[in-house]
Amino acid sequence: MAKSNQLAKRLREVILNGTWIANTNFKDQLEGLDWKIATTEFESLNTISILSQHIHYYIAGIKNVFTTGKLEIRDKYSFDFPPIKSQIEWETFQNTFWSDTENLAALIEKMTDEELNRDFVNEKYGTYYRNIDGMIEHSYYHLGQIVLIKKMV
Repeated sequence: MAKSNQLAKRLREVILNGTWIANTNFKDQLEGLDWKIATTEFESLNTISILSQHIHYYIAGIKNVFTTGKLEIRDKYSFDFPPIKSQIEWETFQNTFWSDTENLAALIEKMTDEELNRDFVNEKYGTYYRNIDGMIEHSYYHLGQIVLIKKMV
């Protein structure tokens, strides 16, 4: 299997449909979850909603690089989101999250090994491969937090 197909598969696994690494995924954890639980604060931890939006922020940002060539996201804004105030807003966010993830996975699948080894926007950010792989690992990190927070709230 080509590296690009492996990366796309791993992205889908952590966000949409996998159980291999964590025995769950974002979609499994978030679908059907009441928005009030998703936005409930527990001590000083981020909410499930904020963590989910945080991961989507990076997926959408990397997808934007694929479509425009521009990196327009900044780490300092990666937790800044308007509050979700209804079940409809929560479900709308999720649908966007799933759609953007699938769209990015489809873009990744089309990449050649040569393209994966190119600089991601700027040499200082490393390669496309490094950024995509790092985003997947970052997603698993926050998925683990979401699982634990769900149990605590």
